[in-house]
Amino acid sequence: MPTRLGEKLRTLRKERGWTLDVLAAKASLSKSYLWELENRESQRPSAEKLTALGDALGVSSSFFLEEDSRVPEERHIDDAFFRGYQTLEPEAKEQLRKILSTFKK
Repeated sequence: MPTRLGEKLRTLRKERGWTLDVLAAKASLSKSYLWELENRESQRPSAEKLTALGDALGVSSSFFLEEDSRVPEERHIDDAFFRGYQTLEPEAKEQLRKILSTFKK
């Protein structure tokens, strides 16, 4: 029986129309490991692996640990956006800030 983590992972993956192979490539994890996460009870992924999955799926890694089994709320999408923003080069950050400022007008 899959865990809540497995259910969330499968739901997000299928919503995007991805196979296990596609998610494995995007998260740099093996297909067999993802299958185990989705289908086995005893899996306890590391924070590094949860972060890789969250980045690939556009949610925060904490989403997988929460009890709520609903699909990600905007908060998780925002968290993933800000994590991505933090890794941008300074020029790209400035460009994005300019773009965002046009929405405030």
